[in-house]
Amino acid sequence: MSRDICVHTWPCSYYLELEKRWVPGKLSLTSLSLKFTTDKTGEILVNFPLSSIIEIKKEASHFIFSSVTILEKDHIKHWFSSLQPNRNVVFNIIEHFWRELLLSQPGTALEESSSPMTRGKELTELMACSQKRLEDTARVLHHQGEQLDSIARGLDKMESDLDMADRLLTELESPSWWPFGSKLWKMPSEAKPRGGASVATSKALGKEGIVVSIPAVISQRTESHVKPGRLTVLVSGLEIHDSDSSLMHRFEREDVDDIKVHTPYEISIRQRFIGKPDIAYRLISAKMPEVIPILEVQFSKKMESLEDTLTLGRARTSFPAEKGYSVWHAASGLMDRTVPREPSSGSQESRPLQLQTSETFISEGDAQELRQILRKLKGLALDAETELERQDEALDGIATAVDRTTLTINKHNRRMKKLT
Repeated sequence: MSRDICVHTWPCSYYLELEKRWVPGKLSLTSLSLKFTTDKTGEILVNFPLSSIIEIKKEASHFIFSSVTILEKDHIKHWFSSLQPNRNVVFNIIEHFWRELLLSQPGTALEESSSPMTRGKELTELMACSQKRLEDTARVLHHQGEQLDSIARGLDKMESDLDMADRLLTELESPSWWPFGSKLWKMPSEAKPRGGASVATSKALGKEGIVVSIPAVISQRTESHVKPGRLTVLVSGLEIHDSDSSLMHRFEREDVDDIKVHTPYEISIRQRFIGKPDIAYRLISAKMPEVIPILEVQFSKKMESLEDTLTLGRARTSFPAEKGYSVWHAASGLMDRTVPREPSSGSQESRPLQLQTSETFISEGDAQELRQILRKLKGLALDAETELERQDEALDGIATAVDRTTLTINKHNRRMKKLT
């Protein structure tokens, strides 16, 4: 829990039941715990995991002061008052992380306290997380490839329309006595299929795909007004809904000017305007570490990350321990340990047995599961590399077609100016 990343900190006061007085300090929330630190001495008066919370309420102390009360499993009740910016903000954020922890890990808190997670299970969880992120990235790349294909089809249709415009301009430029002028007005036989292709292109461009959708606590402009809602990442942009699933705002992909990553659990999205206020939303979510890698793929040039949020992989605190070694190095090293070895001498026979009892090796089942996940990761990485190479070629073709179309349009504009 010491490596747990702080989500938010609020100034407040904590009620000491034994001394019958309020102590000023700061309430700090992480993805797994909640603690209160005094201002004068820096002493930690309260520090407990979110999984031990039974109930969170809004109450009034002495029927006057608004407070947030938290009840633990041992029926210990904590009172927090003078919350800044206000009680509703603190309550909504703490309740969100508490509920998401209960939904994502039902009953695991008691199991982890009684028996620690084995190293094999831990590596399997980390590998599964990496696989999910790579699958989300591959899904975004697939939709991006579909959009590039739609753009290429649109450029082909534009070139065919420019060919028709060229024939019409040639007809207008030819003298009235030219005997072959009427033949230039006839439509080619491919005109009807191209019209159908334009309809298919418009359908492809309008195709919508949801990449991921997560619950979040949303605030607009000021942090004093927050409400629960949902963030949806689409292929064509972002959507923000309230708790009733009503659309609050939709950001088209090209409308997003910047996305700032304040913490692995908090981001802000902004769209700039000239002459009127910007549209900005701030979102906090326990599942934000799953979304940020996807946003980095879609909005790579518009993302701004703080220094301590660059390694977002370590922010997934749903796993009990965060090691300082590489996952891939640890996986390969630990799977080698599962191979049985024959003792070289009688004096060394007892040493492997002692190591096996003192250290926790991964089982054969965990090793087999790790091998399967690694094979899937390798296949996904190869498919993503192939798709990226194909998209690079498509981008080169699109750039060439755009340059060719621009030259043709400029030439047609000059010809029309001569006719007028």
